[in-house]
Amino acid sequence: MTASPDLATARTASPDLLRAVFRQHAAGVAVITAAGDSPVGFTATSLNSVAAEPPLVSFGVGVSSSSWPVIAEAEYVGVHILGEHQEELAARFARSGADRFGPSTDWRSGPEGVPVLGGVSAWLVCRVVARVPAGDHRIVIARAEAGDPAGGGRPLVYHQGRFTALRD
Repeated sequence: MTASPDLATARTASPDLLRAVFRQHAAGVAVITAAGDSPVGFTATSLNSVAAEPPLVSFGVGVSSSSWPVIAEAEYVGVHILGEHQEELAARFARSGADRFGPSTDWRSGPEGVPVLGGVSAWLVCRVVARVPAGDHRIVIARAEAGDPAGGGRPLVYHQGRFTALRD
């Protein structure tokens, strides 16, 4: 049995409180990509499976993100599930100003021209069906059109403000 929460230490909701609470929530790590004049992509820990029929996923993206202008207009996006060996890739796509699609990134143009990353645990190309305003972000809902789950392996996880692997 766990201890009851200490309501005397409760704080008023704020961005800092939300960040502190979600540092306690382990999340899988994905990279979202899209094709524009040049490819764009970002690391996301907000990826969710929404429905199996039709096959829908969702993720959040900040409207101040350098990727947002392309994601805002993209008809298709790539969703890449990262493995525990891809911490550096996750960090590259999370860093502002990084050369995300430079020589050190294994990628190719996939279905619908979407950038598809190599060596990932699994990937999907999805058609965007909705962009829902949510504060300083947009929640993108997209329908899976193609993909490959064959990469396998253990997932990369984000917890306590850092990328990590699952323990045995």
